[in-house]
Amino acid sequence: MTVTVRFAPSPTGQIHIGNARTALFNWLFALKNGGRFIQRFDDTDLSRSKQEYADGILYDLHWLGIFQDGTEYQSRRIETYEAAADKLRKAGLLYPCYETAEELDLRRKIRRTRGLPPVYGREALALTHEQIAEHEADGRKPHWRFLLPNFKDDPFETERTEVTWTDVVRGEETVDLASLSDPVLVREDGTFLYTLPSVTDDIDMGITHVIRGDDHITNTGVQIALFKALDAEPPAFGHHNLLTTASGEGLSKRTGALSVAGLRESGIEPMALASLAVLVGTSENVEAVASMAELAKRFDLTSTSKSASKFDPDDLITLNRALLLQMPFSDARDRLVAFGVTGDQAEPFWHAVRGNIEKLADAANWWRIVRDGPDTQPEFSEKDTEFVRTALDLLPPEPWDAGTWKLWTNEVKEKTGRRGGMLFKPLRLALTGLESGPELADLLPLIGREGTLARRP
Repeated sequence: MTVTVRFAPSPTGQIHIGNARTALFNWLFALKNGGRFIQRFDDTDLSRSKQEYADGILYDLHWLGIFQDGTEYQSRRIETYEAAADKLRKAGLLYPCYETAEELDLRRKIRRTRGLPPVYGREALALTHEQIAEHEADGRKPHWRFLLPNFKDDPFETERTEVTWTDVVRGEETVDLASLSDPVLVREDGTFLYTLPSVTDDIDMGITHVIRGDDHITNTGVQIALFKALDAEPPAFGHHNLLTTASGEGLSKRTGALSVAGLRESGIEPMALASLAVLVGTSENVEAVASMAELAKRFDLTSTSKSASKFDPDDLITLNRALLLQMPFSDARDRLVAFGVTGDQAEPFWHAVRGNIEKLADAANWWRIVRDGPDTQPEFSEKDTEFVRTALDLLPPEPWDAGTWKLWTNEVKEKTGRRGGMLFKPLRLALTGLESGPELADLLPLIGREGTLARRP
C-alpha cells in the first residue's frame, strides 16, 4: 500500500501559516513514507471559490517546497458525488428535509428549554406523503440529511454509539454519534456541502491518511460512518493542534491574517516559515532548519501537543536571521543580483553582511552604503571631526585585505591615544552612518581607500 495524503483547502482566499502547517504535515508525512501528495481543491461553493485563489495556493505551496503528485478540483467531479448521494438514498440513508432555517432555529431553542441537546430530531422522517406533497406545492425544496447509525430499530430512539479510532497524532479518540445531528450533505439547490465530496474523493483517490486540524475531530466520527455507508474502509486519521495569533485568536483565509503570500512579500524565507509552522507546538525545539529533507528527519506527528499553539511573527524574524547567517553565497547570488549586488565584490560582501540582516532585501541597504557612503552625513562634535580627519590621514596604502582594519586602527590608536568606543564609534559612523553593523574589518576592503577618503567629514 502506497501512503497517499491530500491537502484540500477551499480556494476562497489566501492560505495562512495555519493552513501551511497542515500542508507541510501531509507533505512531510508522505516524504518520510515514500508516499504521494494530492493537491485537492474543495471548490463546490462556486459563489466563493475562485481560480485565482487556487493558483495562488499552488504558488504558495511551491514556494514552500511542496510539490503535488496530482491536482484535483471537486467542481469537476459533481457526477461522482451525485452517484454517491443516489447510493445513499437507495439505502435509505439520505432523507429529504423541508424545514427552513428559522424553523430549525426555533426547534433548537425549544429543545434547550426542555434540557435536551439542540440536535435535529429527525422530524422529516415522520412526514407523510401528503405533507411532502404540500411542501412541494408550496415551492419548498428539500435539503438532504445523512441518517447516522446511532439507533437500533427506531431512528427516533437514539442511543450512545461510539465511533473510535486510533488517531495517528493524538492516540485513541472517540465520538458519540448520538450527540450529533444528522449532517446535511446536499443543499436545497442541489449543491453539496463539504462532507460527502470529501469522503467520496478520499475513497476514489485512495487516500490512506487524512491529516488535518483538530477542529475536525467531530467531523471524523461522522465521516467514518459515511465511509462505511458507502462500503469503503476509512483511512487513518490524524488531527494536529491549531495555530493561533499571539493574542490567541484563530487564523482565517478570509481576513488574510498572516497569509503565506504576505509573509513571502515581507521577505520571510520559505524555510523560516516551514520551520516554525512544523516545529511550533511540538516537543521539538523551534529553530531554523535549512532544508525540507532535514525538516523531514525531525518531523514526528506523535510529538505534537494537544493544546493550541500561539504563533508569534517575531519568531519568524529570529528564524529568518538564522537562515540568512547560514546561507551560502551560491544560494543568495541570483537573488542579490535583483538588488544590484554583482561583480567580484558580491561574494565577500555577502559574507560580510549576512550576519547583520533580518531579510535578504536588507543587503541592498548595505550595498548602497559600501558603494555610495552613508545615506545621511553623520553629525560629529568638533573633537570627533578632528579625530576622524586625523585617522583618514593615516590610512595605509592599498592593496587592502581583512587585516587592514587592525593595522590602520592600531596606527590611529598610537597617534591619537584614543581607545575602545572613543576610537571605533566615530570611525564606524564616518564609514557607514550607523552605530552598529557588520565587522568593519570585512567592510573596509569593500569600501576601498578612495571610497573611505570620500567620507571625510
